[in-house]
Amino acid sequence: MTRKLRALLLSSALVIAAPSALAQGSDASEDTAEVLDTVIVQAARRDVPIEALPQTVQLIDTETIRAQSLLSTNLVDVIGQVVPSFSPSRQKLSGRGETFRGREPLYLIDGVPQSNPLRNGDRDGFTVDPAVIERIEVLFGANAIQGPGANSGIINYVTVSPEDGEDWSVRTEIGATLSSDFDGDGTGYRGAVTASRDFGQFDLVANFAGETRGAFYDGEGRRIGVDATQGDIQDSVTTNFFLKAGFDIDSNTRIQGSVNLFELEGDGDYVQIAGDRALDIPAISVRGDVEGQPPTNTVETYNLTFERRELFGGRLEAQLFYRTFESVFGGGTFGGFFNTGNEPDGVLTFDQSANNSDKTGAKLTYSHSDLAIEGLTLTGGLDYLEDETFQELIATGRLWVPETTLKSLAPFVQVDQSFLDGRGVVSFGVRYEDAEIEVGDYQTIFSSGAVDVGGGNPSFSETLYNAGASLEVLEGVKAYVSYGEVFTLPDVGRVLRAVSEPGLDVDNLLDVSPIVTDNIEVGVTVERGGLSANIAYFQSESDFGQRLALNDAGIFTVEREATEISGFEISADYVFDAVPLSIGAGYAALDGESDQDGDGSVETELDAVNIGPDRLNLFAEYEFSPAFSGRVQASSFLDKEFDDGRTDTDFDGYTLIDVIGIYDFGTIGTLQFGVQNLANEDYTTYFSQSSSQAVTRGDRFFQGRGRTFNLRWVNEF
Repeated sequence: MTRKLRALLLSSALVIAAPSALAQGSDASEDTAEVLDTVIVQAARRDVPIEALPQTVQLIDTETIRAQSLLSTNLVDVIGQVVPSFSPSRQKLSGRGETFRGREPLYLIDGVPQSNPLRNGDRDGFTVDPAVIERIEVLFGANAIQGPGANSGIINYVTVSPEDGEDWSVRTEIGATLSSDFDGDGTGYRGAVTASRDFGQFDLVANFAGETRGAFYDGEGRRIGVDATQGDIQDSVTTNFFLKAGFDIDSNTRIQGSVNLFELEGDGDYVQIAGDRALDIPAISVRGDVEGQPPTNTVETYNLTFERRELFGGRLEAQLFYRTFESVFGGGTFGGFFNTGNEPDGVLTFDQSANNSDKTGAKLTYSHSDLAIEGLTLTGGLDYLEDETFQELIATGRLWVPETTLKSLAPFVQVDQSFLDGRGVVSFGVRYEDAEIEVGDYQTIFSSGAVDVGGGNPSFSETLYNAGASLEVLEGVKAYVSYGEVFTLPDVGRVLRAVSEPGLDVDNLLDVSPIVTDNIEVGVTVERGGLSANIAYFQSESDFGQRLALNDAGIFTVEREATEISGFEISADYVFDAVPLSIGAGYAALDGESDQDGDGSVETELDAVNIGPDRLNLFAEYEFSPAFSGRVQASSFLDKEFDDGRTDTDFDGYTLIDVIGIYDFGTIGTLQFGVQNLANEDYTTYFSQSSSQAVTRGDRFFQGRGRTFNLRWVNEF
C-alpha cells in the first residue's frame, strides 16, 4: 500500500505541474480552442463523453484503420502503430509475448469478449478482418466495467454501420502483396466488399473479405521460417463473413443482431529448417508437406442487442452473445503428448492439439443522467458469463487440458458527477464478481507425471473498485487521476495440465486462485488549436499474479507471484493551418518486476515474454494535392538489457520505416499503396531475440519481414 500511495502522490504532483508547463507555449484565448463533437465510448458502458473519462482513452478511426491495413491486416499491428505501449509484433499467428502495458488486454467485438481466460492460446489478434471494423476504442489501464480479463486495458472493435442515404452503399477493394524481390511464392492477394443500406425503419450491412498470404521474406531475401507449432500467418488463407441487421421498433427502441464468421487456415506448403544461433543463421522455410492439419483459427461471434433510449428517463441496453472458438496448433512427437497407455512400446507418435472455447453471455445496462442532482449520471448493470474450454489431441482423441467451465455473475454500479459546468468530473464504481470453475476428474500430461487429479468446483468472489477525477484546468487542457481494479483468472489450462503432485483435487489447487490487478494512473490531455497531446504515468500491481516461465521440458508454466509494472507514455500530434501537414510522435517506457524468491517484495525484472522494450513512434502526413496524400512513419524499438545474469537475452533494437500513399481518381476509384519496412531492414524479432523460449532454440530464430509492397484498388459507389 505504501508503494501505491507514493506513486499516487508523485502522479498527482505531475498532474498539478504539467498543465502550467504545457500552457506556457499555448495561446490561452478561447478562439484557439478546438470545439470537439461529443463522443460516447461504447466500451465504457455509460453515457458520458470521452473527455469526461478520467483515464487515457484513444480512438482509432476508420481512415487510420484502412491506411494502416495497407501495411498489415493484423489488427494488433494496426493498433501498435498508433499506441506505443504495445510490444513488438511477432509476425506469427501466436501472440504470446505481444502485450499492452506489459499485460494482456481484453479484446472485444462490439462488447463481445474474444479472449480465452481458461486456456489462453494467444490467438486473440486474429478473430476479425479489418474491413469489418469502423473504429477501435482503446481504454488504458485495469478496468472491470466489461468483466474479467482487462489486466492492462480494453480494446473494443466497433463494427461497421450503414452509410447514410436511401440507396445502397457499396465499397469494394482488391489488392496484392509483393515481396521486395517480387518472388512468386511471396505474392498474396486480397479482396473485400461491403454493402449497406438504410431502408428507414430497417438497416442492413453485409461484408465478405478474403486474403491469401504467400511466403514471407526477410531483409536478406531469405524465406522466413514458418512456426509449425504455434502457427503462422504466412502461407495462409483468411475468410471473413459479416452481417448486421437493425430494426427501429419506434423512435426510442431498437433491436440489432450481427454475426461474424472468421477463419484463418494455413496452406501447409512449407516446412522449417531450424537456424543456428552460434553461426547467426536464422530459421528458413523450404517447400515440403506438413504432417497433420495446418494450424487454423476458426471464430464465430453472434451478438444481439436491444436498446430503449427513453425508459423512466434513462437508457436501457440488453445484450446476448455467443462465441465459439477453435484454434488448431501444429503437431509433432512431443514428450508432452506421450501417454504410456496409448503409445506402442514407448515410441512417440505424432499428435497435435486444438484449443476449443464456447462462450455464452448476457449484459444488462441502465444509465440515467441528471437525476436529483444536475450533472449526475448513474449507471448500473448485471453481467453473466459462461465459458466452456478444453484442449484436445486431435489425432488420438485424448484431452490435453480437461473440460473446464467458468460461470460468472457480476452486478455493478457506476457514478459520474460533473461540476463547474462540465469542466470537472468525479467518478466512482463498484463491481462484485462471483465466479465458479467446474472441472471433472482427469489425468495430467505425461511430462508432468500423468497423475490422476480429482475434479472440483472452486469458487471465487471479489469486490472491485474504481475511482477517478478529471478537471479542465485551462481551456483545452485536462488533468486526470484514476484508480481501477480488475478480476481475472490465470491460464487455468496450463495450471491443470501441469499438476505433478499425486493426490490433489481441483478444490485444493491454490494456483487456480484469481488474479486481481490494480492500476493507478495520472495524466494530462491537451486539445488546443492543432495540437492534441497526452502524457500519462501508470503503476500496475498484482499481489498474486502470473508469470509465464519455461520449465525443463520446454513447456511454459504459470508461476504465481507478485508482479509490478510501471510506465510512462506520451503522445502528441499537430495539424498545421498554413500547410496541409500533420506530424506526430508517441513514446512509451515500461519497467516490470516480479517476486521470484517469495520474500514479499518484487526484485526480478520481467523477461521479454512478459514485457516489451521502450518504443518510439513517429509520423508525418502531407496532402500533396486534393487527390494525393501520403504518410511516412517509423517505429523504433530501443535496446534493452535484462537483469537476468545472462547476455543471450539482451535485445538489439531496430527501427522500421513505412510509407503509405493514396491517389483518388474520382468516380472510377482510388489507388492505395503501402511499403512496409521501406529500408529493407534485416532484423531478428523481439521475441526471437530475447524470450527465454527462443534464445536457446534454432527453431525459434525468426527474422522479421523485409521490404513488402501492398497495392490496393478501392471503389465506393
